[in-house]
Amino acid sequence: MVTQEQRKRQLAREKFLRQQQRRTASRRKARVRNSVIASVLGVIVIGSLTLYTTGVLKDDKDDKSNTSAEASPDASPSAAKDPCEKAAAGKVEKLSWKKEPAVTIDKSADYTMKLATTCGDIDIALKTAAAPHTVNSFDFLAGKGYFDHTKCHRLTTNGIYVLQCGDPTGSGSGGPGYTIPDENLKDKSLKDNVYPAGTVAMANTGQAHTGGSQFFLVYQDSSLPPSYTPFGTVSAEGMKVLKKIAAAGENTGAGDGAPNATVVINKATVTKS
Repeated sequence: MVTQEQRKRQLAREKFLRQQQRRTASRRKARVRNSVIASVLGVIVIGSLTLYTTGVLKDDKDDKSNTSAEASPDASPSAAKDPCEKAAAGKVEKLSWKKEPAVTIDKSADYTMKLATTCGDIDIALKTAAAPHTVNSFDFLAGKGYFDHTKCHRLTTNGIYVLQCGDPTGSGSGGPGYTIPDENLKDKSLKDNVYPAGTVAMANTGQAHTGGSQFFLVYQDSSLPPSYTPFGTVSAEGMKVLKKIAAAGENTGAGDGAPNATVVINKATVTKS
């Protein structure tokens, strides 16, 4: 017999998955619409096609402004203002591995991760002893430059409140080629199916042990089933950066889309302290 607590977790999981599905459908429609627009503009103004093919972030931002205006006539222009700086020069490396790297970190030591982003530095204290596979994977990937120049592709502002990063493709479907096991799902910080503000946790497909490189940073307490490995905590200064990103909103007007802020991880670094 399904208990009330189990049913509550199931409903929370289903809600999260529905949000992911709606975002995927919205992105697919946007790609079709943008390809038509780009074709028309290419006939009229040759330079427009160049901007479309080389300025994905800018195009997303323009599309977002139109969508937000339709969804909320009272939305102020300042809500879509980009508060972040221009990304550092460089490009995303196409890296992939067939299996999880061997665990080589010191499980008894403290590790921190710094995300030097276009919106400010986000420092994260990692939970090494509680999530060694996850921390080891991030230490490995950061050391390979895997996260450098990648966009944080998703911001949710309704129901759950997270910024999602770690996908080199920026599509929400990318990964390192391997998966890591779920860990630390009974962390003492997770109470009543709530991931508290400041939590850094692994994204997954909704199935067990399917985490890869994508992760989310919680900027406001969020109700979620304890199915996403919590492996870090954002510093107070990092929370200010997250709040700034969240305040700029997302591009669909529906509470789940690409952030209006151009959030690019210029450099990710994991350090043993």
